[in-house]
Amino acid sequence: MTNDQLISVCGAGGFIGGALVADLRAQGYTKIRAIDQKPLDQWYQCFEDVENKVLDLQLKEACHEATKDAHTVYNLAADMGGMGFIENNKALCMLSVLINTHLCMAAKEAGVSRFFYASSACVYNGDKQKSYAVAPLKEQDAYPALPEDGYGWEKLFSERMCRHFREDFGLQTRIARYHNVYGPFGTWDGGREKAPAAVCRKVALAKLTGKHEIDIWGTGEQTRSFMYITDCVEGTQMLTASNYVEPINLGSAEMVSINQLVDIVEEIAGVKLNRTYQLDAPKGVNGRSSDNTLIQQIFGWEPSTRLREGMEKTYAWIYDEMVRGKKSL
Repeated sequence: MTNDQLISVCGAGGFIGGALVADLRAQGYTKIRAIDQKPLDQWYQCFEDVENKVLDLQLKEACHEATKDAHTVYNLAADMGGMGFIENNKALCMLSVLINTHLCMAAKEAGVSRFFYASSACVYNGDKQKSYAVAPLKEQDAYPALPEDGYGWEKLFSERMCRHFREDFGLQTRIARYHNVYGPFGTWDGGREKAPAAVCRKVALAKLTGKHEIDIWGTGEQTRSFMYITDCVEGTQMLTASNYVEPINLGSAEMVSINQLVDIVEEIAGVKLNRTYQLDAPKGVNGRSSDNTLIQQIFGWEPSTRLREGMEKTYAWIYDEMVRGKKSL
């Protein structure tokens, strides 16, 4: 596509959407439509030279407004958060199916050239994620289907919706399965934050208050891989512009336990904390990591930011936000 063709970013007021808009602007794209249901003053990143629209994309009429005259549509919009939110708000997570369904319908009618859907590693079969020393998840491990209840089922269903709109109507859909995206300008408190941001907040709070304690959900032995935001944005655009049509992993292959993640942030902050384990707190599957064999074969690419490097930047940003008093300590 050319720099003067319209790109519509749905969910632009969120973490990944805001980062995508910022990157598109930096590349010189001049026609960007940014859509989110939150008021503009609640967007994580907001730019005056962008066509900003506050719309509820669960509504079909809003989706028509979002996709009108667009060449490319990125669907990053969803009602979601970290594991605490996902496990306690299954119905809200499922309702996001309205967003993708109505966006697909509107994009088809608008003649959109490319449609990107942000799926999740939560689509993978839970039986393959029972071990802490989990084998990295391959794309075929989504079936037979046993995804995360609520959020994972919605993502898997919406993947199929995209597939059939491509097969039946010619809408050129592209699907990435995100694995735990983190970085600055994201949610770090309030219940929707994910593990990297939550750990950064807890360690920063301990450092700022002098109370050298931290609570950890579960045993701390749960394993995950975490993808830095710049890698996510780069991979998303690469996939959207490509001819590859099947769902593909977009995540780091660098797997760590939650205890190891705390170790990293403690080292960055220069503190050592007493750990308390909340065994009855939401903790998700025991192990989950991205197998990047396919993305390396197809694109010769995979996320390159090491966890330590990304966490240094994330911790510094969250610490500064707390010092500035943007959120209550």
